[in-house]
Amino acid sequence: MRKTIIHQTDEPISAIDLDFLDLEHLAQIEFTSECPEYPVESALLLTADTGWQAASSGEQIIRVVFDQPRTIEHIMLVFDEAQQSRTQEFVLLWLMDKENSYREILRQQYHFSPPNTTQEIEHYEVRLEQLKALELKIIPDMGGGNACAKLKKLRLA
Repeated sequence: MRKTIIHQTDEPISAIDLDFLDLEHLAQIEFTSECPEYPVESALLLTADTGWQAASSGEQIIRVVFDQPRTIEHIMLVFDEAQQSRTQEFVLLWLMDKENSYREILRQQYHFSPPNTTQEIEHYEVRLEQLKALELKIIPDMGGGNACAKLKKLRLA
């Protein structure tokens, strides 16, 4: 058998090496609800680290609507759940400039099982050109429980 090892030239990009967008100055944020102690900007601002929490249970939406269309190549999401065992689903959708319907990027489920499994960190490499809006839908408990959606961080680069 003839074999050759292929050396990969592209090294994965670390999240700390990325120049994340300052959403406070580039976009408007739309959302379904927020707990006063954990407002949505606490998950979106580069200097914030406390995270967002919905004011009520059930499906929630956070939408980033850019003032000018952008090209996005990286999406980082961090979810924390230290109290309640549950299976969460989230869906990422995007809207291209001058279009009327959102396109699904991905859909993922994750099971939180405190005290051992309390954090979900996702880093996606994408190529979204002429991005006008990015939407994050969170179903906090696929079992229909009374959980509130939480998001520790959403970063775009």
